[in-house]
Amino acid sequence: MTEFVLVPGAWLGSSVWDKVAERLRAAGCGAHPVTLSGVAERRGEGPAGAQAHVRDVVDAVEKAGLRDVVLVGHSYSGIPVGQAAGLIGDRLARVVYVDASVPVDGGSFVTSFPGADEVAEAVAANAGWWAPPGPEEFDGQGLDPEQIARLLAGATPHPGASLTEPAALARPLESMPTTYVKCLLDWPEPTGAAAELLAADCWELVEMDTGHWPMFSRPDELARVLLTAAGHTG
Repeated sequence: MTEFVLVPGAWLGSSVWDKVAERLRAAGCGAHPVTLSGVAERRGEGPAGAQAHVRDVVDAVEKAGLRDVVLVGHSYSGIPVGQAAGLIGDRLARVVYVDASVPVDGGSFVTSFPGADEVAEAVAANAGWWAPPGPEEFDGQGLDPEQIARLLAGATPHPGASLTEPAALARPLESMPTTYVKCLLDWPEPTGAAAELLAADCWELVEMDTGHWPMFSRPDELARVLLTAAGHTG
């Protein structure tokens, strides 16, 4: 049975995957949403670095004894997911990046993020935490007011250390079967490391005509994309 491990992006907890997980389970798959250390309901654990987030993902796989695993990382969480993929050995079936950052060995989230200086300044001004954006940041992302309100209701500041800690890759990303999901309303094409890696034979590109948070704007379509990526065609 395919086991999807679903990791949210910055500021968000596992509940953002509720609708997608419901559809994956209805298709006969396992779905295991993860909340990263220091975020959402785990905020009380204090700040966490990127390697703690890598361990969160690996633990979600190993402690549950999962096999045939599809690791799914949204936005920021592509950084820990890409590293975790190289650490779980033959448990891995596929990686799916959903409009996500892709780790570069020795690089960090901010080194791959447009506006890195602004992020660093925002973290420094907020005692080491990256505050969630305001509602105006979601304009043009295919979200209605109710979806925006639901997204922000579950958002908490994100630990700044996780944004600057360098990645360490145990396996080359181009060696792992991967689907990159590009959400076209956010930006029309992959950039940076993701664009380069899509030239690899085992990487594929899937486009969604929606914004950066498809688990809110298009959960049914996103679930179908994930199932197709995992080889479920029914």
